[in-house]
Amino acid sequence: MPMAFGVTDPEAVPVRDASTVMLLRDGLEGLEVVMLRRNLRSAFVGGAYVFPGGGVDPDDGGTDVAGLCVGRDDRTASAAVGVDTGGLAFWVAAVRETFEEAGLLLAVDDDDAFIDLHRPDIADRFSEHRRAVDDGQRRLADVVEEEGLRLAVDRIHYFSRWVTPLGAPRRYDTRFFVAVAPPAQTALADQREVVEHLWVRPADALRRSRQGDFEMIFPTVRSLEALERFGSAGEVVSHAAAIGQVDAVLPTMVEDQGGIRIVLPGDTEGTYV
Repeated sequence: MPMAFGVTDPEAVPVRDASTVMLLRDGLEGLEVVMLRRNLRSAFVGGAYVFPGGGVDPDDGGTDVAGLCVGRDDRTASAAVGVDTGGLAFWVAAVRETFEEAGLLLAVDDDDAFIDLHRPDIADRFSEHRRAVDDGQRRLADVVEEEGLRLAVDRIHYFSRWVTPLGAPRRYDTRFFVAVAPPAQTALADQREVVEHLWVRPADALRRSRQGDFEMIFPTVRSLEALERFGSAGEVVSHAAAIGQVDAVLPTMVEDQGGIRIVLPGDTEGTYV
């Protein structure tokens, strides 16, 4: 979340719906999550390390898209994220953004298995699909339907919700999800919005952040702190699947002589950024 003040009318800044996915795997030394470094020229948190994600687009919703989803319908998805209708689009956006930014596709075949992108012929074809979806030339739903796949939204679980504070020039209402990364796929930054990717233990990312060589925004830090409690990807997913209600977190930005502090509800001191 940007920490800039100076917006003439903070109440007038629109809040856009967004989805972010923490993709997990079990590494040799424990739980790892894939992170992407945003392009330094990006208008939003340039240079920061983030999880794959972005705004929910109109093409992420609709009955035709819902028909390509496995294990969730719009009614149950909407109830989970606290909207009347259209909630399934948050899950679809999570799949699309992961594909565009990280090259990982959370889609399954008729045998309910994730697509294997390690085969050169399939990898080349889906590289073209990825470029077309990222450029807006094709909808992800059309690619999935053409390839005989379905969106594995049943394997993506709602984890947390963060709303950008008043005073920021860009504001998002972001749903954070968790999922185990497809095993037969390799993450690859798109070299447009993101210029680097890495698998990292949450504790290592937090340590590097404290040392000053791993820039992250506040919700990313707090999300890694939450992940740090778990020993495996399966534990995280099981926890998220059992969450009954996810409350929105709306921090406050406070500027004083020490700089800018992010203050969470119920916290009087906050954290300087």
